[in-house]
Amino acid sequence: MKVSKEQVRENRRRVVETASVLFRERGYDGVGVADLMSAAGLTHGGFYKHFASKADLMLEAMNCGFSQSAQNSEGVSREQFIENYLSRPHRDSMGHGCVMSSLGTDTARQSESMKTTFAAGLEQQLALLANENAAEGKTRADLIDTIAHLVGAMVLSRACPDNSALADEILEVCRSRILSHHSK
Repeated sequence: MKVSKEQVRENRRRVVETASVLFRERGYDGVGVADLMSAAGLTHGGFYKHFASKADLMLEAMNCGFSQSAQNSEGVSREQFIENYLSRPHRDSMGHGCVMSSLGTDTARQSESMKTTFAAGLEQQLALLANENAAEGKTRADLIDTIAHLVGAMVLSRACPDNSALADEILEVCRSRILSHHSK
């Protein structure tokens, strides 16, 4: 039975979106092709009809994650972005959260093309924040500083036990400090 071109596109989109979530949850090495395809509701053998390699999928999945983050950030004030980012729901939803905080350290160990894709996603986020904060006169350095603090705080909080007081304290202290420091 022949699959329509539309169905092929839909299957590919589903694999990329599923991979984007699973890679953010488990890391690149924590997701095998068979598990990924099963999670997407497809057979393992179909993977290579869509992608030449897992590395090709990783690039697309990263782009998908950055696009989702950009969509979630559109029209959000800088303060609300910080509040949302350094929240317990974001911390506890790694698979649907920020690519930078969930895959940054994994990406540092990947190919140059992965790092280039990561850098492009970071540039996209910086541009979005610059547009949203143009009236506030924030410089590129201010925006880089904010993102670095946000990502670092999220990584530290996630590295602590889920229900630890320290995990919450990191989020609270950093949220408060970032908002007070950057409102000057």
